[in-house]
Amino acid sequence: MSWDERYAQEGFAFGTEPNDFLREQHHWIPRGRVLCVGEGEGRNAVFLAERGYKVVGVDPSRVGLEKARVLARKRGVSIETVASPIEEYPLGEEEWRGVVSIFVHLFPEVRRELHRRVVGALARGGVLVLEAYTPRQLELGTGGPPHPERLLSLEGVREELAGLELVVAREVEREIREGRMHTGRGSVVQVVAVRP
Repeated sequence: MSWDERYAQEGFAFGTEPNDFLREQHHWIPRGRVLCVGEGEGRNAVFLAERGYKVVGVDPSRVGLEKARVLARKRGVSIETVASPIEEYPLGEEEWRGVVSIFVHLFPEVRRELHRRVVGALARGGVLVLEAYTPRQLELGTGGPPHPERLLSLEGVREELAGLELVVAREVEREIREGRMHTGRGSVVQVVAVRP
């Protein structure tokens, strides 16, 4: 099933509330422009916009982004949306005060290149907030892709984000309740990384 097909179903695939880790850690992100990659239906972008950030949400699914705009209007905020494959979106250099990557599970070569570009795209003092499933998630089966190579370990994330200072870096198991797509015990890697 494509992302357009998932997002075309009634309701919000991952709910309308922000990711718990982002809710806890967004205070690290300095005021200014924030890029949400793989933003889908907009729950995280809208949450940040409600807190005064200028948010751009990038996702390949036009259907998801239309729902994101509807959610933003309903909540009385404005977000910018860009329909583009994440790997093709130009991130720029030292452009963003924050980058948010929540459950973005790309194939390794695409992910490594994205993370390399994110390091350069963050302004000095800018912050990346990332949460993703680890390979152990395959045993739990409560969300995420069935491809082990698309899951992330803390060690791998550390390597891919060389040049950033990790102020939060952990692998944990936690209860995840995010719409119909993520429900139950999840094994995740959580990172807050600052560009010095």
